[in-house]
Amino acid sequence: MKQHIYKELLERKQKGRKSFAVLIDPDKVDPHAIEQLVKLSVDAGVDYFLVGGSLVISNQLDEVVQQIKAACDIPVILFPGSPSQISKYADGLLYLSLISGRNPELLIGQHVISAPFVKQSGLEIISTGYMVVDGGAPTTVSYISNATPLPSDKNEIAMCTAMAGEMLGMKVIYMDAGSGAKRAISETMIQAVAQQIEAPLIIGGGITDPEKAYRNCKAGADVIVIGNAIEKDPNLIKEMAAAIHSVPVKA
Repeated sequence: MKQHIYKELLERKQKGRKSFAVLIDPDKVDPHAIEQLVKLSVDAGVDYFLVGGSLVISNQLDEVVQQIKAACDIPVILFPGSPSQISKYADGLLYLSLISGRNPELLIGQHVISAPFVKQSGLEIISTGYMVVDGGAPTTVSYISNATPLPSDKNEIAMCTAMAGEMLGMKVIYMDAGSGAKRAISETMIQAVAQQIEAPLIIGGGITDPEKAYRNCKAGADVIVIGNAIEKDPNLIKEMAAAIHSVPVKA
């Protein structure tokens, strides 16, 4: 099984190099918007594209992935909201298990159903412990998952959840405040989790300015994911990339 993306994530983490991933929701972009996003991302040195959403109601996932792949060499990783969100044209797939919730379907149920199709896809499969954190506003992922988000002020719960996910074999941990969150995940929570796990830590949701992205990286985030803020202002890509990549690497 391919491990290129995962190995790169590990190597970047070991060197202290922070990564920036632009999240693209296939329901919210057209070919012209994708062309603009790709150009801005290439110019800014974006590290990854994540493609997906909690609800993908259009039928253009393959087309979006193919357009990105045809225009650049930036790896495209699927960020699926359901097992049906699979495209063989991508490079990898975050195989999400919602470890912050208690919905058995999103812990393992849907994975059992999707496993044959996922394996046949030829994608690099990255097992991901997915943790939804309260961002101060109802989000699609919370509604769809029928799961209560982790309290934003309970660092110890987040820490223990991430530790459990890693010890259960999750290759990466993804903490998400959700699209349109009123507040991003706190630096203290990120730090509490980062100090207790060795797996690459992905942070997303509610990050709207470069300073916040920088502080999250300093707190221990290895990958910063930004989608909603860039949908509103694609020109933020350059500033976000500069902030994330300016975090000093290990000597």
